[in-house]
Amino acid sequence: MNITRIKELRDDKDLFQKNIAELLKVTQQQYNKYELGINSIPIEKLDILANFYDTSIDYLVGRTDKREPYPKSILK
Repeated sequence: MNITRIKELRDDKDLFQKNIAELLKVTQQQYNKYELGINSIPIEKLDILANFYDTSIDYLVGRTDKREPYPKSILK
């Protein structure tokens, strides 16, 4: 997984790890481990991050360089 993307997205919004940890309902220490690549991010948490940052899970995990989310019509 491209762990640098979650840090870059957080930095782009001028947020702290604590802010995103609260969003994900995890400790700041746990979120730090996600950013460092020590622990994998559960799919439920990736979904929350993708919605929050208005992007796709594929972008978060490095499967695409296209930052925009997929059109909703594809998901039907």
